[in-house]
Amino acid sequence: MKKQDIIFWLGFVLLFLPFFVSQTVFDFYIDFNKEHGMITSFIKFAILATIGEVIGLRIRTGNYYQKGFGVIPRAIVWGFLGLTIKLAFVIFATGTPIFLSYLGVEGAVEAMNQPFSGTKLLVAFSISAFMNLIYAPVMMTLHKITDTHIVDNGGTVVGLLRPIKFSNIFVSLNWDVQWNFVFKKTIPFFWIPAHTITFLLPPDFQVLFAAVLGIVLGVLLAIASLKSAK
Repeated sequence: MKKQDIIFWLGFVLLFLPFFVSQTVFDFYIDFNKEHGMITSFIKFAILATIGEVIGLRIRTGNYYQKGFGVIPRAIVWGFLGLTIKLAFVIFATGTPIFLSYLGVEGAVEAMNQPFSGTKLLVAFSISAFMNLIYAPVMMTLHKITDTHIVDNGGTVVGLLRPIKFSNIFVSLNWDVQWNFVFKKTIPFFWIPAHTITFLLPPDFQVLFAAVLGIVLGVLLAIASLKSAK
């Protein structure tokens, strides 16, 4: 472990410490999250998912910073992706129990507001499965496109604002890695189980937990980049 690792992880601990040692800070988060869910989603993903990408950079290059990496543009993109993730959470968490009831699963809608049960586990798994099979591939592909756009434009905020060459970037993606690793392995073996846990949590903590999982996403993206480079 190098000095930069100690500094990084010390900063990481200090970021979360106030929520554990101060009831005032924790209560403020709960209240603000209830009243401004979309704003907190933007902030949480902008910070936590970007931290995940920085960790991924450390895995790939041995450093937490690299010229042209574009930490600020990535944080901006993750903030807006966080808005779509919150949107997906609301849509799938609301619609899936109704769909399961339509299929004949008794108590599917009520189960999510009750203590843990087999029905609640089934509903949480279904919400996660539908969200990750329908929404996640689109979000992951969009992220990869914006990630490429940021790097191609020098990692600057000005570069981020330039028109994205969607068609050119789309056809140049390493679809072997995107399909065989990102989609076929991480979605069924990590994201669906992980988000099943997410939807078993109280609503105030679901997006926060999903954002923390963004740190894991950074590591997975680093592995995908290493595979693409081979």
